[in-house]
Amino acid sequence: MNENTERRIKLKGVDPMVFYGAQDTNLRFLEGFLDATIIARGNEIILRGTLEEVDAADKIISELIYLVNRNGSLTLNDVETVTQVSGAEEPDTEPVDRENVILYTKRQPIKPRTAGQQAYWESTKTNDIVFSIGPAGTGKTYMAVAIALAYLRDKEVDRIVLCRPAVEAGESLGFLPGDLRDKVDPYLRPLYDALFSMMHPEKLRKRMESATIEIAPLAYMRGRTLNNCFVILDEAQNTSPAQMKMFLTRLGPNSHAIVTGDITQIDLPVKSHSGLIEVQKILKGIDGIGFIYLKDKDVVRHRLVREIINAYEQFDKKEERQKGIEQGQNIE
Repeated sequence: MNENTERRIKLKGVDPMVFYGAQDTNLRFLEGFLDATIIARGNEIILRGTLEEVDAADKIISELIYLVNRNGSLTLNDVETVTQVSGAEEPDTEPVDRENVILYTKRQPIKPRTAGQQAYWESTKTNDIVFSIGPAGTGKTYMAVAIALAYLRDKEVDRIVLCRPAVEAGESLGFLPGDLRDKVDPYLRPLYDALFSMMHPEKLRKRMESATIEIAPLAYMRGRTLNNCFVILDEAQNTSPAQMKMFLTRLGPNSHAIVTGDITQIDLPVKSHSGLIEVQKILKGIDGIGFIYLKDKDVVRHRLVREIINAYEQFDKKEERQKGIEQGQNIE
């Protein structure tokens, strides 16, 4: 005889009222369908029954949690469809890996895809400030935004602030048309793109109107104190040492920060020092501050991006060797 077991499932990031349905219609349907006993207590569901019954119920509820996080809603028709599909035996189907998902989006769950990204995410769990340094395409900014939204979703912070230095990369800011907002928006566009890929546009608009999510140039951070906030500094290789210090000293109580950058793509004027390079020497080894170095093997964009990065690295090394040879010949 199978012994009874009990399992508790947290509705993490899910509004219980949405999950249970109007007048608990979704919950009532599940109670009638599942062999396991289901008990709802706020944002926690308790399952009781044999191990087989609890496993089957857990699988269905996991799928429904995924749907709510992806779509923002859960209809009785959704519940009926999931339970009907689960009726077919699928012993080889893996259960939803809830523990490894950073954020659910309409497209797919966001989770680490490489060993470097996994170390990146783990570092944010144990450090209040994390520096993510690596080449283009390694998910530095994308993961930072997803992690910040997860903190906001779980009410661990009250708001998110995303900023970038407005440094020209070949074009002049002054020649761009429009007012100041029009001029700086192109520099902040990658942050907007990441947010739009993870949130419904209307929901994002409301969040930005209420200043729950704010995107601003780094210069706007001066003089501010950011409490109960998740702050992201993107493209930090283009900060000066003074700007980096200014940004890091904005953090108030219960705030977290991720600083991202690629030290191979510095757009500062010649002879200027990068704050991201200097900060590695100054803050290394301080408890609560983590440094993660992503490599070309962590590139998750188009397969050619990794090849492009490697090709440029080899070209730069060849150029340096050639200059060394030429300088040696001039000395002789």
